[in-house]
Amino acid sequence: MKLIALDVGTKRIGVAKADSKVRIAIPYNAIEVNGEEFQKISSLARAWDIDNFVLGMPRSNEGNETKQSAYVRKFAKELKRQIPEAKICFQDESLTSVEAEKRLKGRKKTTKKGDIDSEAAAIILQDFLEEKTGKTTSRAAAAGHKTIKGKGPRRHGFVRVLLVLLVLLVLAGGAAFVYYTHNLRPVVEIDCENNTADACRPTTFLVESGSGISQVANQLKEAGLIRDPLSFQIYFRLNSHGEHLKAGEYSFNQSLSVQRITELLLHGADSVFSFTVLPGDTMLNIRNNLIDAGYTKEEVEEAFQHDYSKESYGWVFEGYPEDATSLEGYLYGETYEFFADDDVETIVGRFIEEFAKIVREEDLQTKFAAHGLNLYQGITLASVVQREAGNTNDMAKVAQIFYNRLDAGMNLGSDVTASYAADLIDPDRTIYTDNISILDIDSPYNTRKNPGLPYGPIANPSVSALEAVANPDGSLSDMFFFLTGDDGKMYYAADDAGHQANIQNYCQKMCNIAL
Repeated sequence: MKLIALDVGTKRIGVAKADSKVRIAIPYNAIEVNGEEFQKISSLARAWDIDNFVLGMPRSNEGNETKQSAYVRKFAKELKRQIPEAKICFQDESLTSVEAEKRLKGRKKTTKKGDIDSEAAAIILQDFLEEKTGKTTSRAAAAGHKTIKGKGPRRHGFVRVLLVLLVLLVLAGGAAFVYYTHNLRPVVEIDCENNTADACRPTTFLVESGSGISQVANQLKEAGLIRDPLSFQIYFRLNSHGEHLKAGEYSFNQSLSVQRITELLLHGADSVFSFTVLPGDTMLNIRNNLIDAGYTKEEVEEAFQHDYSKESYGWVFEGYPEDATSLEGYLYGETYEFFADDDVETIVGRFIEEFAKIVREEDLQTKFAAHGLNLYQGITLASVVQREAGNTNDMAKVAQIFYNRLDAGMNLGSDVTASYAADLIDPDRTIYTDNISILDIDSPYNTRKNPGLPYGPIANPSVSALEAVANPDGSLSDMFFFLTGDDGKMYYAADDAGHQANIQNYCQKMCNIAL
């Protein structure tokens, strides 16, 4: 049996391989976590004809699972989704990185980036192989598991002394490592998106020309922005790759990790910009906003034509038609921060990645399937709900009415789908200049003329719209019509007569505006 071991990190994944017959784990390489990691792992598995995976499982000193443990389990779940035939086992990886670093320091060769990760993967795999065959590793012995018997009383005592010393060294090193990693976390661990807490308030931090990393580390500590100056210095030197921090005036808050602060200091104070995608924005809006942000039309168009389905989040395109080319519906709305040297492809990929997180967290595939929709269809319906509903409170009601119409074989009859079609064909509205011509437009998006869902999403839906389609309001199961009145409220009706009455009573102005 052939095996692959993975030491899963947030930046790199160490890889090792072995044959259970030989029982020797060989470090292979490290894979960068950049969106292509699963594709590369899958390629290796095919090349080596391996479907057995051993993943290192981090634990605390007390033997409990940690946040990193949850990250590994999430990684394993995605690995299984990407490689359905994969057989996945977990192996305790306690202090493997420390052990790997010690081993590499003892070798007379230059250590490259990723060597520690691949060496750690080899240790994980070696431990797994030896436990499977009933042998016990020296690492296991040091951790207090079965010990290896020596020959004779004197040797046994000598081994015992060595093991005691090794335990003390490992514990000291492990404690230092735990202390170091703890200090890399934000001073206040909080999500600052739309949060007015004190920890989210920006603090102006000045890095003067000629400042050294030791001086800056102490200043960051004094400002309450990091936990420990020494840990910051170590992390910065390990991850700067010869680059120097850049002078300038920065805006930091207490929710930033050492990793993020380091990235900002290396890129420069003027290197970050915010970009907002609003819920309900269309691709056209986002394209224009990216051009306004300083990117060329050619760069934007090229990025929107890129095939993102091959990235790690590509599963979110489930149900995507073969002839479709639009990213409408997949560009999740929120405020993002990007570096000035980020290309448009990176930016668009981030939009889709964030959208994929929402889909996974809300388990939307399962919920849409319960209503007979695949993921693409669910996103499409959510985009219509987004544009039709007056506010979030009405979205689940509107979703239910659309389901009612679909089940009854009625056209959705959504005016906003016709308006979207007109924007695609005639963005300047020189042809389709009135409501009659717009509602009669010949387009697969126009649900006034065509049955079923529009050809694809007509906007980028919010979480609320997606959840509304996933959980429609069943109390309106007998309703087939709705409108937004002149007072901004929504009115519902079971038949056309009731709908016409609602128009007469509540919608004299809104129902006659140009689309």
